[in-house]
Amino acid sequence: MIPTIEGKRIFITGGAGFIGSTLVGRLVEHNSVVVYDNLTRNSLQHKPFADHRNLELVQGNVLDPESLSRAMDGSDVIVHCAAIAGIDTVIKSPVQTMRVNMIGSANVLEAASKLNRCDRVVCFSTSEVFGPQAFRSTETDATVMGAVGEARWTYAVSKLAEEHLAISYHKELWLPTTVVRPFNVYGPGQIGEGAMKVFIEQALRDEPIEVHGDGAQIRAWCYVDDMIDGVMLVMGHPAAVGESFNIGNERTVITIYGLASTIVRVLESNSPINFVPKPYVDVELRIPSVQKAVQQLGFKPQVDLEEGIRRCAEYYAVHA
Repeated sequence: MIPTIEGKRIFITGGAGFIGSTLVGRLVEHNSVVVYDNLTRNSLQHKPFADHRNLELVQGNVLDPESLSRAMDGSDVIVHCAAIAGIDTVIKSPVQTMRVNMIGSANVLEAASKLNRCDRVVCFSTSEVFGPQAFRSTETDATVMGAVGEARWTYAVSKLAEEHLAISYHKELWLPTTVVRPFNVYGPGQIGEGAMKVFIEQALRDEPIEVHGDGAQIRAWCYVDDMIDGVMLVMGHPAAVGESFNIGNERTVITIYGLASTIVRVLESNSPINFVPKPYVDVELRIPSVQKAVQQLGFKPQVDLEEGIRRCAEYYAVHA
């Protein structure tokens, strides 16, 4: 059962982003929610609750520790979503990726440790910590990085550093931290260059869908509502403290070419599927094991792939 969280002051870094703003919608009716975001990517502005009486938006940067601490003061629960993400963005700005994801996370954890009271700190990591080949990866599997100097891996390295720091704050300073590792989350409000979003938008316009490489890369896709269920569980469940959890959907496994073909079929699109050169190193296989979250937290993803595609298409048809 998803815990009910009420009467809390909840501080969400990156709360204007895709996953963060969806989480705001789940919490804002019965809690005081503070979103701390530099608004580089702003999904929040399109949400029906953007002007909710319980929502406060603070424009700020996690690299500014003084501003961060002031905005966080008095909060009960901290959810740290803010990060540099997206393959194109990471490859173009590996230095900024490392600075924001490592130093910014350190600033968040340090500020949280100085609060008079803190119920929970949730830190977002990534499935990329498992490297190019991740088949039914569990939380205790060894993390694997790519070659030093390959910009793609700066995201994974910076997120892995955040994980170690979050768990260390719990073990050394008793800060009630927990870590989630999202696996290919998609859904309405997604911003950026994600394959699911781009393919659906192209299919709705009957434009050619471009698949990088041979399209044999394998992913397990997690609808954003299921991801938020997982986040709610780690926010409220006592068994989550000091632990890391994979959050994804083991049942929605498909190749990238298969995804493009499914989107064309489900949306009855006339889009042709074209193959284009892949300009960067890619993850070839990414499938989680979520059994730890299932057994310890009661996590259970609900939305299958075709239903998720339909929901996204309904949203992007209006918000293209």
